[in-house]
Amino acid sequence: MQIIKDKKIIDDTWSYIAGNDELKGGDICVSLARWKKDKQQLLKSGGKLGVRIRPADSVEEIAAELEHLQLVELDFPGFTDGRLFSYAWLLRSRYNFQGEIRATGHYMPDQAYYLSRVGVNAFNPEKAEQLPLVLSHLNDFSVNYQSSIN
Repeated sequence: MQIIKDKKIIDDTWSYIAGNDELKGGDICVSLARWKKDKQQLLKSGGKLGVRIRPADSVEEIAAELEHLQLVELDFPGFTDGRLFSYAWLLRSRYNFQGEIRATGHYMPDQAYYLSRVGVNAFNPEKAEQLPLVLSHLNDFSVNYQSSIN
């Protein structure tokens, strides 16, 4: 499977481990609830670690633990919920998170530019055939009037 990271289409090395599925090696991402429940076991896994955040979650819950994470995945249940835009901004500006922030789920391709302005640097669209479209939207504007993360 491929994603967009830093404005390039690349192979995705991460696996999302849902619910109580068995933990496996490699680079893994889990829900916030799973992170809180199995944090010690996850820290011993040896691979890179990520946490998937949904709009009802709070980034404050992982703020003190960002040093252990290389990925924060923002899972959009629908394109009308903008809380995850704010979470990306908080991760970059308030918590100085330097790792990957990835948008996944139900966001619209033309939201990619705006997501990048608040700190998202990777995109996993719903359908693989949307990759070129999402990538093209990252260059929608050449002049910015407001300050941003980038």
